[in-house]
Amino acid sequence: MTRVTAEQLAKKQREISVAEFFERNKHILGFGNPTRALVTSVKEGVDNSLDACEEANILPDIVVEIHQGEEDSEYLLVVEDNGPGIVKNQIQHIFGRLLYGSRFHAIRQSRGQQGIGISAVVLYGQLTTGKHAKVISKTAENKPAVLMELAIDTNRNRAEVISSNTVQWEEKTTGTRIEIPIKVDYIRGKRFVYEYLKNTSIVNPHAQIIYREVDGNTHVFERTSDVLPKKSIEIKPHPYGIELGTLIKMAKLSKARKLSSFLTTEFSSMGSRTAELVCREANLDKNLNPKKMTREEFLALHKAFKKVKIMAPPMDCLSPIGETLIKRSLKHETQEISPEFIITVSRPPTAYSGNPFQVEVGLVYGGTLPKDEPVKLMRFANRVPLLYQQGGCAITQAIASIDWRRYGLEQRSGRGIPIGPAIILVHVASTLIPFTSESKEAIADVEEIENEIKLAVRACARKVQRHIHKKVKRKKTRDKFLLITKILPEIAKKSSSMLNKPMPSLDNVITKIMDVIWIDDTIEYEKIERKPAFQTTLYDNPDSSKDRVITKSRITIVNYKQKPQKFNLYAVIPGDAVIGEVKPNPVKTTSRYIKWSLDTIPPGGKKELTFELAGLEKGDFDENELYVEHVNPAYVIGADKWEGE
Repeated sequence: MTRVTAEQLAKKQREISVAEFFERNKHILGFGNPTRALVTSVKEGVDNSLDACEEANILPDIVVEIHQGEEDSEYLLVVEDNGPGIVKNQIQHIFGRLLYGSRFHAIRQSRGQQGIGISAVVLYGQLTTGKHAKVISKTAENKPAVLMELAIDTNRNRAEVISSNTVQWEEKTTGTRIEIPIKVDYIRGKRFVYEYLKNTSIVNPHAQIIYREVDGNTHVFERTSDVLPKKSIEIKPHPYGIELGTLIKMAKLSKARKLSSFLTTEFSSMGSRTAELVCREANLDKNLNPKKMTREEFLALHKAFKKVKIMAPPMDCLSPIGETLIKRSLKHETQEISPEFIITVSRPPTAYSGNPFQVEVGLVYGGTLPKDEPVKLMRFANRVPLLYQQGGCAITQAIASIDWRRYGLEQRSGRGIPIGPAIILVHVASTLIPFTSESKEAIADVEEIENEIKLAVRACARKVQRHIHKKVKRKKTRDKFLLITKILPEIAKKSSSMLNKPMPSLDNVITKIMDVIWIDDTIEYEKIERKPAFQTTLYDNPDSSKDRVITKSRITIVNYKQKPQKFNLYAVIPGDAVIGEVKPNPVKTTSRYIKWSLDTIPPGGKKELTFELAGLEKGDFDENELYVEHVNPAYVIGADKWEGE
C-alpha cells in the first residue's frame, strides 16, 4: 500500500462554510425528521414575525398557511405578518444567510439570537424540494412591495437572488410574507403545528394568529390583550457569567486605559467601589492598562470575580408575561373544559452565573380534565413553546421531584409526573436560556432554575390545596348551618305551640352550635368606557380595543362564635391592578394586598368590606384570596392563616 504524504493530505483540506455544515447536519437545528421539520419551520416563521412586530411596536396579526405541493410529501408553507416590512437590500441577508442577525451580541431576553432560524427553513426547503423561497415585503403604505425569489449558496453562506421585482400589495399597509416549499410529514405533524400555535398564543396574548390547514380548515387564536410586552433593555455582561477567554477579548477591544474604568464601563453591577475590591482581591493595580495585561493577570482577575460579592445584574433586560395575562390566556384557551379555577404565580427575577432569569407558572384545575391521567405540562422558554424532549427538560424534572401527594394529587412513589385533573404551565424568561441543544427543545439542568421552578410550582400547589380545603370546609359548614336553621325553627315553633308561648329568638343557640367565623365574598364587574390602554398598532382604531371593567369585591363576615371577635383581614390582589375605593378604610395597602384591622364584632354580628380594582378585564380577578391574623384560623371559614409577606 502506497504511503500518503502530509503534502497530499494537505491538498484535501478546505474550509467549510456554516451553511454547508448545517446542510449536512440539519438535525442539529430541529429538522431531524419530516414531522419535526414541519413544526420547526412554522416555529421559525412565526418567531420571526413576532419579533419584527414587537420591535416596531405593532400588535402582531400573523397568518400561517400550509398548501399541498406538487408531490404527496411536498407542501408550501406561508407565513404572513403586519410588521414593518424589510428594506430591499436586507431581504437576501435575513432569509438567505445563516448566522446573520441583530441580537447575537445583545444581552436581553429574546426569542432567537443566532440569526439561524428562518434562513435554516429556507435551506431545508431548498435541500428537500430543490425549489426557491419567495419573500414579499412592504415598508410603507404609499410604496409598492418587493417580491424576491432567492436560494442559499451553501459554499459561500450567501443568498443567491433568482429574481427581484416590485408588486402591488394593496391589502397591506406594511408587512412581510414568505413562501417556502418544504418536504415534511404533514399528516403526522399537523396536530403538533396546531398545538404549537395554540401554545404560542397563550404566552403571546398580544398576538392574533390565524392558521389555515391544507384542507382549508381555519383556526383563529384571538389576542386577549391590546398591550405589547414590556421591551427588554440590553445590559452589559455580568462578571459572574464571563469566561476567561471572553474577558481577555473584551479587554483587548475596550477603549478603557485603566483596569478600574474597564471594569466599570464594560460590566453591569460594577461600581467604582466594587471594581476596587475586585482589583484588591486579584492583587492588581487598578491603573493597569487592560490591553497590556498578561494571561496570568487575567486569570487572577477572573478568580477575583467569584470571590467578591457583586450585586445581581439589572432585571429590566427581562420581559415576563405577568400573572394576569397568563391567567387570562389560560382561561380563554380552556373554556371548553370549564376549569374549576386557574392560579398563577410569578417568582421575583434572579440570576444564574450572572444571567438574569425569571420563572412564571400557571395551573389549571378541575372541570372536565381527566382525573386518572398524568397532568398536562406546558413548557415555555422566552415566550416560545417547547414541544419535544419533555423528559430531558429541567422543567419536567423539577415538577417530577415534588411530592404531589401532599397537595392532593396522586403520585406513585412520591416522584414523577402527578396524576390528576390539572394543567401546569411553566415559563422561563432569561437573557440566556441554557438549552440542551441547538434545536432549543429542552432546558438544561441548572440548579438555580430548577429551584425557582419548584418554588413557583409549590406556591401554585399550595393555593390548589387551600382552594380544595376551603371548598370542602365551606360546604360542610354551610350544610350544617342550613340543617340547623331549618330544623331548629321547626322545633321551636312546635314547642311554642305546645306550651302556648311566643317563639324565642334562636340567634344565640345557632351561634353556640355553629362556633365559627363565616367569611363569604362575591365579585361583580361594572363596564366602563375607555380609550385603548396603550395604542400599539399602526391603525388608529379605538374600536378594536376591548372594554375594561371595574372589578367590585364584597366581603361579608358573620361572627357565629359566643365571644366578640377582633382580628386583621388581608385581601390579596393582582400586581397589575389599580386599587380604587376601599371601605372601610384599610390600615395598609400595597401593590399586593389590602389589610383591614377589624373592630370588635359581637356574637351574631356582621361586618361588610368592599374594594374596587381598575385596569383589569372581566374574569381576570374572579376569586378572592383572603387571610386572617390574630385569630385561630381553625374557626374561620373562607380565609386562611396569614403567613406574612
